[in-house]
Amino acid sequence: MRTGMGRYAGLAKTVSRFMGRAGVFFLAVMTIVVWLATGPVFGFSDTWQLVINTGTTIVTFLMVFLIQNTQNRDTAAIQLKLDELIRATQGAHNALLDLEELDERQLEQFRLNYEALAAAARDRLGKGERDTDTPETEMPPVRTAGRAG
Repeated sequence: MRTGMGRYAGLAKTVSRFMGRAGVFFLAVMTIVVWLATGPVFGFSDTWQLVINTGTTIVTFLMVFLIQNTQNRDTAAIQLKLDELIRATQGAHNALLDLEELDERQLEQFRLNYEALAAAARDRLGKGERDTDTPETEMPPVRTAGRAG
C-alpha cells in the first residue's frame, strides 16, 4: 500500500510523462486554435478571453508542482548514481559524495581546486604530455555544523 507521498510521486511521474507527449502538445495547440476561431462568434468578449486565461493559468499552476516533483526525484536519483560512482572508484575522494549539501563558500573552494587541476592538465597537454592520470588534489577543509575546525 502506498503512502500519500508515494501516490503523489506516482501521479506526478505519470502526469509528467503523459503531458510531455507529442499528442498532448497537439491537443493544446488545437485548443488554442479552436479558442481563436471562436473569437468572432463571441465578439472577442471579456468572457471569451477569461476562458483561455483561466484555463491556462490553472493548468500552468498545477503543472509547476508536478514538474518540480519529477525534477526533484530525477535530480536525487542522478545524484545517488554519481555518489555511487565516486564511492566505487578507487582513488576517488569520498569527500565529494555530498557536495550539494555544502554552503556556497565551501563549494567554491572545491571548484577552485578542480579548476587548478584542469589548468595543470592543460599545461601538460601544451608540453605534449598526457593528462589522463589521476593526480591527487588537495581537499579543502570542510567544517560541519557544531564542530570547530
